[in-house]
Amino acid sequence: MNKNELIKQCLKFEDAAETYPFKDKTYEEYAVLRHKSNGKWFGLVFYFNGKLCINLKCNPVDSAILRDEYKFITPAWHMNKTHWIMVDVNKSPKDLLDALIDGSFTLTARKTKTK
Repeated sequence: MNKNELIKQCLKFEDAAETYPFKDKTYEEYAVLRHKSNGKWFGLVFYFNGKLCINLKCNPVDSAILRDEYKFITPAWHMNKTHWIMVDVNKSPKDLLDALIDGSFTLTARKTKTK
């Protein structure tokens, strides 16, 4: 999978947007995937040590389990290590990557009020 295919996969949600907020030349190619409705990030796509990676939000319990079970899932680079994971995209099975993207999108979505 390449960067454009990964971003396209993340844009399957109606509320998803691809942005490039960094002005610094070091980070200008980092794609930030966020919700249009609330501006919250649900993903960060970038190359790390030559590997295509994505940072995704994950609940802390699942995050710890995933990092223990899969070598290609590590604490997120440059983000909160408890709530975010980094996935080496080309080592992850597609179904797992899809589930992690879906989970991150859901965790960062606007909360609906319950009555």
